[in-house]
Amino acid sequence: MDRNSIIGLLLIGLILVSYSIWMAPSKEEMEARQKQQDSIEQVMQQEQEIAQETAEEITPVAAVPVEELIQLNDTTLNSDSLKQLQLLNQYGVFAANAEGEESHTTLENDLVVVTMCNKGGRIKSVLLKNYKTYDQRPVMLMEGDSSIFGLNFFVQNREVSTNNLYFNVASSNDSTIVYRLDAGDDRHIDFEWTLPSKGYTVDFDIRFKGLNQLISQNTNYLDLTWRQDILQKEKSIQNEKATSTVYFKYPDEDADHLSETSSEKENLSTRSKWVSFKQQYFNTTLIADASFDKPTRIEVIQHESETDSLLKTMLANFTIPFSHKSEESFGMQFYCGPNHFQTLKRLDLGMEKIIPLGWGIFGWVNKFMVIPIFNFLNRFDMNFGLIILILTIAIKLMLLPLTYKAYMSTAKMKVLKPEMEELQAKHKEDQMKMQQELMGLYRKAGVNPLGGCLPVVLQMPILIAMFRFFPASIELRQESFLWAKDLSTYDSILDLPFSIPFYGDHVSLFTILMTISTLLYTYLNSQMTATNPQMKWMMYLMPVMFLGIFNNYSSGLSYYYFLANMISFGQQYLFRSFVNDDAIHAKIQENKKKKGTQKKSKFQQRLEKMAKERGYPNKK
Repeated sequence: MDRNSIIGLLLIGLILVSYSIWMAPSKEEMEARQKQQDSIEQVMQQEQEIAQETAEEITPVAAVPVEELIQLNDTTLNSDSLKQLQLLNQYGVFAANAEGEESHTTLENDLVVVTMCNKGGRIKSVLLKNYKTYDQRPVMLMEGDSSIFGLNFFVQNREVSTNNLYFNVASSNDSTIVYRLDAGDDRHIDFEWTLPSKGYTVDFDIRFKGLNQLISQNTNYLDLTWRQDILQKEKSIQNEKATSTVYFKYPDEDADHLSETSSEKENLSTRSKWVSFKQQYFNTTLIADASFDKPTRIEVIQHESETDSLLKTMLANFTIPFSHKSEESFGMQFYCGPNHFQTLKRLDLGMEKIIPLGWGIFGWVNKFMVIPIFNFLNRFDMNFGLIILILTIAIKLMLLPLTYKAYMSTAKMKVLKPEMEELQAKHKEDQMKMQQELMGLYRKAGVNPLGGCLPVVLQMPILIAMFRFFPASIELRQESFLWAKDLSTYDSILDLPFSIPFYGDHVSLFTILMTISTLLYTYLNSQMTATNPQMKWMMYLMPVMFLGIFNNYSSGLSYYYFLANMISFGQQYLFRSFVNDDAIHAKIQENKKKKGTQKKSKFQQRLEKMAKERGYPNKK
């Protein structure tokens, strides 16, 4: 080998060494490649363990070598078998239920049609046969995808939600269907639904078999999640929003509820008996056979738009006890129906409390007087406008003694009106002196200035009770009378192309008639008594304010108040026909002659005491 050959070989060697050094991977690149290789081996090992663990449940997966499912060049996992392995990784023993085809089964009785769905093993929708929405569509509760309902729990360290799984039908007949989630080896979860031949309730039982082998021993409860979007069903979206919220009841207490006007959530710290998603005239309520464990989390979410049909979203998260027995169950009921007082009361669960009939004495008036009369009249299959008329007459007759007493007191004040105006003019600069003189006049004449107010005050519970009864009464819903198409909501003789602040975008004729009759009634009463000018201004302002308030309210209520005013006119005309003002005046003059014989009222005594403390002489 000559000198040139040796130099050539050395140069080639140098070039190869330099190239090797130049092209050698960096430390970071070597670490990345090692990490990638470790990940590939980890994936292969994990897939092998999963395939071996569930070979009996999904045979095709076990039959395919994991090595063939991974292309090491780019680690892309794209085969059907690999997809099943991914489902195994996500759902464990319930992976076979992660995919399927949605199917429906119908349960029906004389009142409802319940559509069941194998996806989630739940109620898909409930159709109420005897009711329509304001635009004459069927009333649907728990409608389609607007509702979520399912168990949430961990199996083999995987979170599972039954709402996303496809159940198999284990058995079914005309009234019952059993949906099953099979976990293999005679382990399963059953959802059994039964619709009785009558009524609005659907029995619901959850049964566990062999789940104690899969669920961690430190798990003492499962979560049952229920979420529902509340969709518009009534004509007035404002009224429907204002009466829709979540109600709940503890086993030994009255029902309570979240806010009706804003979003709110609450954790119920003790066991609960039922939770109700309540709308203006309908509700869906989940009732425990025993009770739901604590805590139960409830929430109502207010949607601000007044044009969208979505009113609110209501949520409830229940705690279902789990005691790790080989077989155990939890029983419940769904009520899906109207807010009808007698129907809810017959359930004997306190659910009638969700109907806002008023608190205290106002609720008692509705429950023990108004509703019984209304139900009795409703048996005769009369038009509801006529029923309201008869109901108004009946109530006015019951109040007739009080009305007569109030009229007589007002008549006496009318006779004294000239003398009262004279005293008011004489002492207009000294209000205390004027009041002292007026009290002296009342005492001499034997007139109680509060005699006309007390009967009116005693009638107030009935007036307020009716204010709560009409908007809450489902019996009036979509019942027409004269120009009113629905007595449960506002009547409109003219729809405006714009909205007037505090009034609205329509004209309610019953509200106008009620306002006019109230103004006339106020005018007639003011003519009979000497009224403070400021008070008189307030007396006329109130009916005008009611014009704006009642314009969007139940036309049945405006109609009732209008009838009550007209009947009051008739009563006053009747009283005037046989009550002689001259006779009343003579009686008052006779009383005035018996000076000092009239006993002072406590109010007069207090007024005179105040006058004496301010330096006024006591008028005998």
